[in-house]
Amino acid sequence: MLKKISLPLVLVILIYAFWVSADFTEIAAGIALFMFGMLCLEEGFKAFTGGMLEGILRKSTDRLWKSLAFGVTSTTLMQSSSLVSLITVSFVSAEMITLMGGIGIIMGANIGTTTGAWLIAGLGLKVDIASYAMPVLVFGMVFQMQRSKSLKGLGYLLLGFAFLFLGIHYMKEGFESFQQSFDLSAFAMTGIAGVLVFTLIGMLITIIMQSSHATLLIIITALSAGQVSYENALALAIGANLGSTVTIVLGSIASNLGGKRLAASHVLFNVVTASVAIVFIGQLAWLVDQTADLIGIRADDFLLKLALFHTLFNVLGVVLLTPFVARLEAWLLQHIQFKPQGMEQPQYLYPEALETPVTVVDAVKKEVLHLFDNAYGLLAHGLSLKRNTIDSQESLTDAVKYTRRIFPIDVEDAYEEKIKSLHNEIIAFIAEAQMRESTKAATEKLYELREASRAIVAAVKGMKHLHNNLSRHGLSSNLAVRERYDQIRIHLAKLLRELRQLLREEPSEVTRLSIDALRLASQKASRKMIDELDEMIRHRRIAASIATSILNDEAYVTNIGDNLLDAASTLVSRRAATQLESISLDEKEIEQLMDKTSQADGPKPEPVESRPE
Repeated sequence: MLKKISLPLVLVILIYAFWVSADFTEIAAGIALFMFGMLCLEEGFKAFTGGMLEGILRKSTDRLWKSLAFGVTSTTLMQSSSLVSLITVSFVSAEMITLMGGIGIIMGANIGTTTGAWLIAGLGLKVDIASYAMPVLVFGMVFQMQRSKSLKGLGYLLLGFAFLFLGIHYMKEGFESFQQSFDLSAFAMTGIAGVLVFTLIGMLITIIMQSSHATLLIIITALSAGQVSYENALALAIGANLGSTVTIVLGSIASNLGGKRLAASHVLFNVVTASVAIVFIGQLAWLVDQTADLIGIRADDFLLKLALFHTLFNVLGVVLLTPFVARLEAWLLQHIQFKPQGMEQPQYLYPEALETPVTVVDAVKKEVLHLFDNAYGLLAHGLSLKRNTIDSQESLTDAVKYTRRIFPIDVEDAYEEKIKSLHNEIIAFIAEAQMRESTKAATEKLYELREASRAIVAAVKGMKHLHNNLSRHGLSSNLAVRERYDQIRIHLAKLLRELRQLLREEPSEVTRLSIDALRLASQKASRKMIDELDEMIRHRRIAASIATSILNDEAYVTNIGDNLLDAASTLVSRRAATQLESISLDEKEIEQLMDKTSQADGPKPEPVESRPE
């Protein structure tokens, strides 16, 4: 609703301002060029995030000081805290880095973003950078038109820097012209009222611009043209920091739990930093004067002193909050939780994960594991067993033997709420990812994960049919029938337990041979049951009509097991699977092993001439 109202309002204000003031048009054009340059820089850096940045990010977050250093360095190089924050949200949400690591990067990015103020104040307004922008713009366009992804990325980077230079130039020219017709400095305010009012103004500008870099550009150029006093410029810089939190909060609305926690930490950091800066603004201004004198900045060079102030109060925020990061992480984990909803909601499928192939694959894999966990619970209840019974070391034979009632669950409703809705989200997310530029390896992995999700859904569909017959015959007074259904329940429960344990093991300990062993054991149990059932039919220990139901239900169990094993084969560690893929078993080899095992167990009974359908 707010967006629907704000866009027309902004357009009306801009049209009126363009009509009233030609100088404002030049300022607005400079801001637009500057922001377009930032977008080009983000596109350029995205072209190089297919592996290098992700690899560095993973290795640079195991210690808080490393996370801080990475945040400072990456934001300084990219001059885009939004891109760094976006990638950080993606990795925290996908659980590829810890929440503490993400908080460290965000805190470091706040320091790194202050380097933009130094570049603008120290170079942008003192050198004719527009003359450098033109050749950079030409080279950028040449590279951007190439087919190579790397060259295109380089082209976007050059275009980004060129438009940044042009934006600064036009902003400078616009404010200098504006000074001749209108003097904003006449509205300057002193004291705490001035600090609060201009902090609010800086915050509002950043919310509108969605960029603290752009706000700082406006503040510095306005200060250089005498349109705002030095004291009020300091308050505007504080407001720019506060306003930047709105951008990450809006972005986190559609993100998962990790993204929301990281956004909350960013808000808390900026609010605490801004509050301290407002309360101690006089002392900070004194510290700026003393530091400026030490490093050789002239007393009347208010542009560089503003950049120094921006850096000092962000560094102060990091110093104050660093000792409490561990407690902050624990508090966020405890108090920011998912709220239960009707239909099952995805936990890892969020828009930020679409930014790079590696985060897309990791998010989808974790969501398929989430789907598997839901299916595991539903299948356990379908067998009238509790999840904690299967998770424990309790005897499954005893648990099945002493069952007193079949759980009266509505498998159809549970399927719709916990399985189908989540599967639909996974398919839609993969489709969205496939519309974006990706790598061949990522595309293949997404295909495998989609098939794993489909296999899990198929397994649950099998339980819908199995549960109906379990409800009727699972606790039959006929001991032979009860034993057969106990066999079916134990068979599937054991497989669920083994798969659960396998998916919880360390990646290095899991291979495809583990899956093959489970598949062989499952098929052996299935064949043994069919052989025993054939013998019972031959000796008329069980009626053919009941035998038909048992055979059908055994087929459902076999189908459920095969689908779960297929899904697990995709979800186990791909590293270990790749290392030992050459010695994994194919279906023919598994069949041969089954035949040998059957021969070792003794001669099989003669098959019946006809089997009830």
